Amino acid sequence: MAGQHKRGRLIVFSAPSGTGKSTIAKKVLERIENLVFSVSATTRPMRDGEVQGVNYHFLSKEEFEEKMLDGGFIEYEHFFGNYYGTLLGKTEEEMAAGRNLLFDLDVKGALNLKKLFGDEALLIFIRPPSLEVLRERLLGRESEDEAALALRLERAEFELSQAQGFDLDVVNDDLDEAVETIEDALRNFIHQ
Repeated sequence: MAGQHKRGRLIVFSAPSGTGKSTIAKKVLERIENLVFSVSATTRPMRDGEVQGVNYHFLSKEEFEEKMLDGGFIEYEHFFGNYYGTLLGKTEEEMAAGRNLLFDLDVKGALNLKKLFGDEALLIFIRPPSLEVLRERLLGRESEDEAALALRLERAEFELSQAQGFDLDVVNDDLDEAVETIEDALRNFIHQ
């Protein structure tokens, strides 16, 4: 075993929108070395300042659909007219190089990743203290109309019902506490 690097691990964050997942991810990425954010693939056009392979793996619709048919994705979604997904081959390459990847996936994508990678993946569900607190956070963003808010809350209820399929379930009531709990879990998982 000496001289060989250890295969990377996969960490997945899932949470209802407005739970603080992005903030937690940013803090964890700053604190844990050899943990990088997974780069998704998309068919949406590249925006000014974006870099191929850094912000996204930009694919044509045809390339994306071909990879879908060939089983080239861990998970994928279609929304707002574009595809988004996690490339299986790129994930395998990163793991083989010894890099640990952090993913931000919906519950369905997270559970599918776990099915494919088993013990090499740690699924972390981040939940709000309550649906009422989540509602207040979403209202505080002032970016949702009533219909969009109702849809997000309905989706949140579904996501919360899936949390038992995750390895760790963390309530983001106190940000520092949530980050510390997740950081400890990640360090233990990565160094197993």
